[in-house]
Amino acid sequence: MSEKPPASHEKISHWDRPKPPRDWRWVVGGIGRTLITVGLLMFAFVAYQLWGTGIQTAQAQRTLSAEFDETLASVDATTTITTTTTIAPPGTDPTTAGSTVPADRTVPADPVAPTTTTAPSLAPAKPIPEPGKGVARLEIPRMDLNRIVVEGATADDLTKGPGHFAETPLPGQLGNAAIAGHRTTHLAPFFDIDKLQPGDEIIVTTLNGRYLYQVTGTEIVAPQDYALVIPTTDATKATLTLVSCTPRYTAKSRIIVRSELVPDQSDALTAAAPAAPVVDPAEPAATLPDEGPVTVPDDSAITAGSTASTEPAGSASAGSVPAASVPVEPAGPAASPDAFSDGWFSDTTAIPQTIMWGLALVAVAFGIYWVSRKARRYWVGVLAGFAPFIVVLYFFYENVNRLLPPNL
Repeated sequence: MSEKPPASHEKISHWDRPKPPRDWRWVVGGIGRTLITVGLLMFAFVAYQLWGTGIQTAQAQRTLSAEFDETLASVDATTTITTTTTIAPPGTDPTTAGSTVPADRTVPADPVAPTTTTAPSLAPAKPIPEPGKGVARLEIPRMDLNRIVVEGATADDLTKGPGHFAETPLPGQLGNAAIAGHRTTHLAPFFDIDKLQPGDEIIVTTLNGRYLYQVTGTEIVAPQDYALVIPTTDATKATLTLVSCTPRYTAKSRIIVRSELVPDQSDALTAAAPAAPVVDPAEPAATLPDEGPVTVPDDSAITAGSTASTEPAGSASAGSVPAASVPVEPAGPAASPDAFSDGWFSDTTAIPQTIMWGLALVAVAFGIYWVSRKARRYWVGVLAGFAPFIVVLYFFYENVNRLLPPNL
């Protein structure tokens, strides 16, 4: 009589297995599982840095683009200038209002007055949008870039897109306009900034018009020298400077791309728009309001490196005072802070948010474990908690990212 084949053994569920002894093997296994989990979370955070940060930026760009186009259309609709020309009938003296000249009388020609050449006045500019709002559309064909530039270049502003340094003129105005942008996060608008070459076009559309710049050169500077290349050094030219970090994925140095306006392919320049001065609340106000534009007497000495204002009367920014009250000083680093200079834990407001979302993440993980134990199937808990886990993990990473240097 032949033996019966051994009965097949069913796989015992993890939840029905006896608990392993808590010896050194249990400790080593726990450490290994913990390290694997941390490693996976770190890889996921790198993915968030490279692609996840672009989610909020893309949403902000869609909103900013719609708002900017709407504002631009309303501005164009209200800036139509109507000119009426009146032709005097025969026998009318055009120099005398309401008087007529007999037909038999000849009006002698006026002597030709001496002509004087004066510099054309700049048209007034539209008001500058609030910080964080769209101020211009930036197009760079070489980089295949089309982004809305926001007013302000703080770390928070740059999460929405390239940022215009508020202390510099706007594109389309005399002086050096400066724009900063990320290279590795938040859609990396300046990822290929190192590919720009002399002669490449940079197109900027503001509420005042459309302006074409041509790249003139690129330079690499140290972070401590970064602010020295932003202020205006020649107030008689309209220039544009693009700023970002270099090399990619680091904040080791700064890459500076300079460009100059092409006047015959651009709209007319405008005067600087009125804007409230940025004053440190801890310091007393250094200027008095409504004192008129800054003027420099002919016999006054100007400090080396300073620039005289070229704005027409009435276009000076609020808070300006006569030169006799405030000495003219060259712009320094304090006027142009490094947009990428924040270090670790610079944004202390993110610490409680990080802790809160971290605890929420742990709670979701325990929830997945509890559901799996109740159903006695791991896949049931994972399926139920996958969506909440991803959402909470995203916000946890978002706040962790605020604790890191801006371009890491």
